[in-house]
Amino acid sequence: MTVVTEIPLSPRVKRIKPSPSMVARMRAQELKAQGHDIIDLTVGEPDFDTPAHIQAAATAAMAAGETRYTPVNGTPRLRKAIAAKLARENGVTYGLDQITVGTGAKQVLFNALAATLGEGDEVIVPAPFWVSYPDMVLACDGTPVIVACGENSGFKLTAEALEQAITPKTRWLILNTPSNPTGAFYSATEMKALTDVLMRHPHVALMTDDIYEHIRFDGGEPVSPVAIEPRLAGRTLLVNGVSKTYAMTGFRIGYGAGPKPLIGAINVIQSQTTSGAASMSMAAAAAALEGDQSFVAEARTAYRARRDRAVELLNGIDGITCQTPDGAFYVYPSVAGLIGRKRADGRELKTDFDVALFFLEEAGVAVLDGAAYGLSPYLRLSIATSLSDIEEACTRLKRASQALN
Repeated sequence: MTVVTEIPLSPRVKRIKPSPSMVARMRAQELKAQGHDIIDLTVGEPDFDTPAHIQAAATAAMAAGETRYTPVNGTPRLRKAIAAKLARENGVTYGLDQITVGTGAKQVLFNALAATLGEGDEVIVPAPFWVSYPDMVLACDGTPVIVACGENSGFKLTAEALEQAITPKTRWLILNTPSNPTGAFYSATEMKALTDVLMRHPHVALMTDDIYEHIRFDGGEPVSPVAIEPRLAGRTLLVNGVSKTYAMTGFRIGYGAGPKPLIGAINVIQSQTTSGAASMSMAAAAAALEGDQSFVAEARTAYRARRDRAVELLNGIDGITCQTPDGAFYVYPSVAGLIGRKRADGRELKTDFDVALFFLEEAGVAVLDGAAYGLSPYLRLSIATSLSDIEEACTRLKRASQALN
């Protein structure tokens, strides 16, 4: 008789890997706990406090007894606030039954893939990409189709590249704008070129991750593909949330707006996993969307100053070049000039992972390698930290780079 000594894992979990950003953050925290002086530039969350009126809304909800189970698709108040926001800022109209609320935008993205993908279905993922997109596709039995988008295209998917990537098996295109990790933003003209391609391929749906929508540095209005091409509304899912815009990462509220059958399927998936999001978090999210928006502009101004300083300092390091991102709170410098150089002990930097490890060990600066985001040789640095930390980190990076042979 065979004795089972461990629980067998499913093929699904073996296909995916832990989030590289979470692994890097945990490593940085371990080193800090051991007494090392580490500047952590891996964290993708605002360093600001949640605005006081949003915190007060969560407290008021608890005091009013809003501490019980909630509707799977979100409270009516929050869905109304989302619908009003989409009409006001994005120029698109959705009914309350076309909106769903999840415990973060990440859950909405995953639920949508789980509700629509079958084995072998393809999802086009432009690279550089947020690290979770390909693994979420794999977890839902799909096949991620990675399309490299280099510096010559501003790290953006072109209409020609999209056309070439589409096959009869393509189910979705995931578009993140502004982008994590590059900050690349699709203008109305660029978005129109992509929607024109999608109109020629009616079997392909569009999923937009707009979580950095308001962290944009050109002062322009949001660009929604549904506003540009209303005929795409029946096969587009708009995904957003309050975490980045309002410094509410711990509240875990994201939302999606799309065709009613898809939203219904997402709700079915969620009903059998987490059920509804936390009541006080939804009250806070509604207050964020309904209330004073001055924090949004103030935070954006701070991010712009940090971006400008980081780009300036990084471009002053021999072997590193950095484009100026359009939005989000990351920079994505090329370290091609460091590849091939050697550390003091003779070890060669062969990849951007080697460069990231070198900077962690020799400079005490935690960054993420571009390979984790699908395009090398680059690093991702979060600028959601103080100017003083950014300046000290870049000083350390320059000193360490100068020591390379």
